[in-house]
Amino acid sequence: MLKPYEEYKETSILWNQCVPKAWLVQRGKSIFQNKKELNIHNQCNNILSLTLKGVVNNSIDNPIGLVPKDYSTYQIFEKDDLVFKLIDLENFQTSRVGLVYERGIMSPAYICLALRKKNDFNIKYFFYQYYDLYLRRIFNQIGAGVRSTLSAKELLNIDILIPSREEQDQIVRFLDWKLAKINKLIRAKKKQIALLNEQKQVIINNAVTKGLDPNVPMKDSGIEWIGTIPEHWKVLYLSQTATEQSISNKDIRNQNLLSLSYGKIINKDINTTNGLLPASFDTYQIVHNGNIILRLTDLQNDHKSLRVGLVTQTGIITSAYTCLLPRRNVVPEFLYLLLHSYDVCKVFYGMGGGVRQSIGFDDIRRLLIPVPPLGEQKQIADFCYIKSDFIERLVVSIEKEILLLTEYRTRLISDVVTGKLDVRGIVVPDYESDEEVTDNEMREDEETDDVEEME
Repeated sequence: MLKPYEEYKETSILWNQCVPKAWLVQRGKSIFQNKKELNIHNQCNNILSLTLKGVVNNSIDNPIGLVPKDYSTYQIFEKDDLVFKLIDLENFQTSRVGLVYERGIMSPAYICLALRKKNDFNIKYFFYQYYDLYLRRIFNQIGAGVRSTLSAKELLNIDILIPSREEQDQIVRFLDWKLAKINKLIRAKKKQIALLNEQKQVIINNAVTKGLDPNVPMKDSGIEWIGTIPEHWKVLYLSQTATEQSISNKDIRNQNLLSLSYGKIINKDINTTNGLLPASFDTYQIVHNGNIILRLTDLQNDHKSLRVGLVTQTGIITSAYTCLLPRRNVVPEFLYLLLHSYDVCKVFYGMGGGVRQSIGFDDIRRLLIPVPPLGEQKQIADFCYIKSDFIERLVVSIEKEILLLTEYRTRLISDVVTGKLDVRGIVVPDYESDEEVTDNEMREDEETDDVEEME
């Protein structure tokens, strides 16, 4: 059981009002210096990136994020430098602090801090301390009002806590051990979620292409990726099951803004400042309950997004999306699940001929789809929704566990690096270090973290 230190002293730091009595409180510039060495003549080509998973290698041939034409504008970082991205501070869903593990180059928009005397301090302890300021959202509170950017000078003027070198080393040992255990547990739970989502998709795919009766006679569908389907099912063109619908919002002026997010149609605040919204919604289209929305844009660049959603209410959505109105021979929920399965199996990406960023209804109207009788469609849709709902509730439960673990990890870092808890007497056992970040994991950050912010 961790306990506080025996004695504390007050400080003038608003976010750390008391610290262990023996700790020093000094401005960062007392032990750090800001350096900015440009990569002149492209002398270094080891590209590093600051991501939500820390500083990682980036590929020069397949880079993640925005990159410049010439890397001579980048700055050189050395091993054990600290890197900070203190721009656009209102965005809380991006990385801010990283510890550099090898020589490389990164954006000139970043701040580099290096220890003045490396042998006198444990750089990882200070990484954890600055990382705590990021987690507690202190950077954007410094100064008057909400700050969108902090300079290197302002960063160096922030007071930092300096325990003895022996305590710094122990704090690092303890946190490395604890965080490795927590991160391993979080990673395992994320894998559980991935497996559950995969299981859900297998259930849906099998149901909408094979039906619910495993003993029914089968026939070749003529659709390569589907193979056989129940013998009594029809194979129709998409245009035989749905028409394109386009109802302008210009004269109607509907204000119920909808958005396609992760394969679901959700409500969006029409007054929000998040995301790109037009000055007028006259160009948007009206959609109704039972419509199916397809986002058939940016096909070659984005292979991750889910592109199909089912509308359950009247509202408006961007006219850049294709809106389908199911005919009377299909149940909307079944057609949505079927097209969702097509989406997950990446059927739309190969359509249109050549390298096409966007396609429309005319490009998919002759798409072949298996169509059961109406009654069977409803049975299949009901079955899929029941199974999906059960799995989604499991996923939500695991996500709550991950949130609790993440909150515990954040609190633990803060309590230890600020001296609220004393870890000096804790024996750190042998343990498996945290796994290295893979390229796939790094690319998972793209939706929430711009790896390199370049103009």
